[in-house]
Amino acid sequence: QLEKEYVCRVVGEFPEHEVVCEEPILVVSYKVGVCRVDPKGKPCKTIFQRLSYNGRSSVVKCLPRTGRTHQIRVHLQFLGHPIVNDPIYNMEAWGPERGRAGRVDKTDEELLQALVEEHRSKQSLDVLGVSEEDLAPGAADGACGDSGGCAGPAQALPVSDSSAGDAKGPEGNHAAARPLNSDTSLETLERNSDLGLCENGDGRSGEKWEEKDPLCEECRVRRRDPSPQELVMYLHALRYRGPGFEYCSSMPAWATEGWQE
Repeated sequence: QLEKEYVCRVVGEFPEHEVVCEEPILVVSYKVGVCRVDPKGKPCKTIFQRLSYNGRSSVVKCLPRTGRTHQIRVHLQFLGHPIVNDPIYNMEAWGPERGRAGRVDKTDEELLQALVEEHRSKQSLDVLGVSEEDLAPGAADGACGDSGGCAGPAQALPVSDSSAGDAKGPEGNHAAARPLNSDTSLETLERNSDLGLCENGDGRSGEKWEEKDPLCEECRVRRRDPSPQELVMYLHALRYRGPGFEYCSSMPAWATEGWQE
């Protein structure tokens, strides 16, 4: 049997004594990725041990004895100590107590809608793995019927994302393959290439072009750059142990004794 050991930083002062949570967990939405404690859920068990407390948050060792989706995060929320920067289980959408002891004054549908609205207001829908198009009426309709309303072939759309790949024009030609006029220098071309811009026929720098497939779900997701706090959730795998092997990692900086929020 695989033994797992995690460490996390949670809201508030976690109890000093060992805490065992065996609340069953039910998946509310596979698409959005939300679970909650529910008597109809699958049996779970997690053991928690507090390592430190800095006056605002606690570092807790987590020993899951089962492997349910979001098990550690859901059990910590149920105990009233969600992970500090958890983008799902430490949200106002769960109500004033944020799901403590399973107290949620919403139906599952209302909860999902509240989570979506909260992330929409923060422009962070991508955290839930959904886009505005996914939430639009009829977004799930895949049939075209005989009305001729199917989406046409993919069109080239200008985008201003400077982190994408090679710059191409509507015809798919690389910028370097375009004829240069007398006002274009190699230095200008190299600079524009680094910025993700293409050179127009008149020597002016234009927007980079990228093929977009209207039937591709990933193409429809407009992602913003995450903040530094969003890049890492304060939940870390410390040790995995099984028959004939063991994996260990060092304690993350946010779990050390002198770390300040």
